[in-house]
Amino acid sequence: MNTQEIINKYQQAIIQIATQTGTGTGFYLKTADLIITNNHVVNNNPEVTIQGKLFEKQLSRVLYTDLKHDLAFLQPPSGVDLPEVHIGNYDLMKDGDNVIAIGHPYNLSYSATQGVISKVDRIREGLKYIQIDAAINPGNSGGPLVDYAGEVIGVNSFIIKGGDNLGFALPASYLKEAIDLYLPHKGQEAARCSSCDSLVTAENIDNNKYCPNCGSEVKLLQMPEKEAELMGVAKLIEDILKDLGKDVRLARDGSNQWSVKQGSAKINISYNPDNYFIAGDAYLCQMPMEAAKIKPLYQYLLQENNKSHGLVLSCNKNNIVLSRLLYDLDMTRESGVEEFRNLFEQADHYDDYLKNEFGCTARLEE
Repeated sequence: MNTQEIINKYQQAIIQIATQTGTGTGFYLKTADLIITNNHVVNNNPEVTIQGKLFEKQLSRVLYTDLKHDLAFLQPPSGVDLPEVHIGNYDLMKDGDNVIAIGHPYNLSYSATQGVISKVDRIREGLKYIQIDAAINPGNSGGPLVDYAGEVIGVNSFIIKGGDNLGFALPASYLKEAIDLYLPHKGQEAARCSSCDSLVTAENIDNNKYCPNCGSEVKLLQMPEKEAELMGVAKLIEDILKDLGKDVRLARDGSNQWSVKQGSAKINISYNPDNYFIAGDAYLCQMPMEAAKIKPLYQYLLQENNKSHGLVLSCNKNNIVLSRLLYDLDMTRESGVEEFRNLFEQADHYDDYLKNEFGCTARLEE
């Protein structure tokens, strides 16, 4: 399998994961029918959002957590035929072998970086790790490290801050061991004890808190009867989105970031606690292909911006963006509902109007 074939295959197998506090990567293993990621990606959340090239954003339950090996297994999407990837033989790898690290760095949709194994069995805190020089960035965590046969030989886990391409992946041998341990209990919430490596489930946990074998404290990520609420401006934004009929769990794109769809327009919402501003940016269509229509389009956008409705139309490279900037201390739940409703409705309106009147093209999405 050549490099391009490997990359094309994994584009459909890797999965973007988001929680209230951050984003990361996972990948689907068909033989186990599980999504694999890092434990620190799920970050104590019993439920996360997942999105892939072949399916829309949806909720996924966290089924297995392993603090010691930094592994977690998630419930896969139903009714989606994802490509089959296989676990390779880590024991055959050696220093200098070529590898590809795949994931979603910095919340981008997809990235693959090539490199070599710097040391195949770097020991840290009693575990072996594959040290690689392929670039790994925040958001890559939980993605697959793939050999040139197209097989998973590790799970990208962490970097050393300040280092120059010092990345570390958990060897696939640990992953295989964890899968074999969990599969007899598949579908149940389970956690692996960090002290004795045994599997703890709701059936055998001692006093809802301790490992039945060694007595160490273990936390099962079971779905709560009521979701813990956010505080401050983040809670206010989510309350507004709920009032507008949006599913806030699916809207979450990480800490203080949300995205929703209105018609064919995508609206990104972010809050900056350093300057107290809430930004809503609706990405509409793209510039028309016909050059003669660009000048009339610019004139129309300027005319619309002269209207006193608080919204601003702009061009970001080839994209046309409708924006609204709000100050958190000036916004109540009631005023926020009106502001965001107006942004959403106008985004849908402008997206259709610009396509029909100026020949703007549909926005490209990965």
